[in-house]
Amino acid sequence: MDSMITAAARALAAGDLLGVLNRVALREDPPALALRGIAMARLGDFARAKALLQKAARGFGPREAVARARCIVAEAEIALVSRDLGWPAKSLEAARAVLERRGDRLNAAHARHLSVRRLVLIGQLDEAEQTLAEIDPSPFPPALRAAHELVIAGIAIRRLRTQVARTALAQAARAARRSGIAALVAEVESAAALLRAPAARLIARAGTRLLLLEEVERLPATGALIVDACRNNVRTADAIVALATRPVLFALARALAEAWPGDVSRNALVARAFRAKEADESHRARLRVEIGRLRAALRGLAEISATADGFALLPHRASGIVVLAPPVEERHATLLALLADGEAWSSSGLALALGTSSRSVQRALDALAAAGRVQSFGRGPARRWVTPPVPGFPTVLLLPAPPPGS
Repeated sequence: MDSMITAAARALAAGDLLGVLNRVALREDPPALALRGIAMARLGDFARAKALLQKAARGFGPREAVARARCIVAEAEIALVSRDLGWPAKSLEAARAVLERRGDRLNAAHARHLSVRRLVLIGQLDEAEQTLAEIDPSPFPPALRAAHELVIAGIAIRRLRTQVARTALAQAARAARRSGIAALVAEVESAAALLRAPAARLIARAGTRLLLLEEVERLPATGALIVDACRNNVRTADAIVALATRPVLFALARALAEAWPGDVSRNALVARAFRAKEADESHRARLRVEIGRLRAALRGLAEISATADGFALLPHRASGIVVLAPPVEERHATLLALLADGEAWSSSGLALALGTSSRSVQRALDALAAAGRVQSFGRGPARRWVTPPVPGFPTVLLLPAPPPGS
């Protein structure tokens, strides 16, 4: 690299984005285009950044496979931050393989982190953990070490392992401060705030109260039968019955759990599970069938007994029954929770993360936009949805690599 490109790379590594643009803004050679693209990405102009990186990748010759692979990794990170989760993962894996073969292990590790973060966003935690286990973080510079610890914390939070998450976030905070990158420090602080914010509501016989994540983690140790409306399952400390694909059964289980130790009338159960205003004989017949299915699903955990008015849920060995619900329950609450991370999501990315159709997500976004809850920018495939007015770019791109000794 010539002296100007070297100086721009050093400025990028230090987070001096204006310094990068001052040095390469008027140049059209591939290294300069790549540096401009990364700088524009960090400034939030994702569309321009993507175009610059693609142009840079095309400009690198056949002997510059490493540089081209770095551009692909940078483009993948832009796709991740702009929540374009449908971006071709195979391209990122191919770029990672090139970087590893050519000895650029740090950028190869960064590519693996991007793959893991995408897997976490779409809920594939097992595969994310397997991929993360293949990474050795010991040689990482501070910025990449902070990113590594953030990924560990993100998985631990979703696994309800709060102590693991706290340890990882503490290490991420130290690494972020050593890196001197303000955006990375802010990202770690934002992630740590999740452990201090209410994670769920506990609905029990004694009343309703908000729980922190560590309290949710300790809940099974109380010996209660938990009807979990956050993950749509019924569980105790040593058994779990998943009802995520059986919404009617879960609605019945939750209604019975909220009324425990009392019963719920048949009319109330019909209204709750079938959304019928009045119960006729067909509804009552269907209710008997669904209650029978719920009995079979909960066998070993609880019994459902018929009463004069309806049905009651009776735990076998649990000390009681509680309901774990999201802190706020409203229409499209799950979609709003995803948008609450402050990033700019594509509708296809939201659909992939929620496991639903793009058409359903688009209808929900249109309804939320009409109510002023979300807003969009861009058109067509470039359209993105946000809750705050300006999307951020919290993570650190490592491309191109800083020169030796920097």
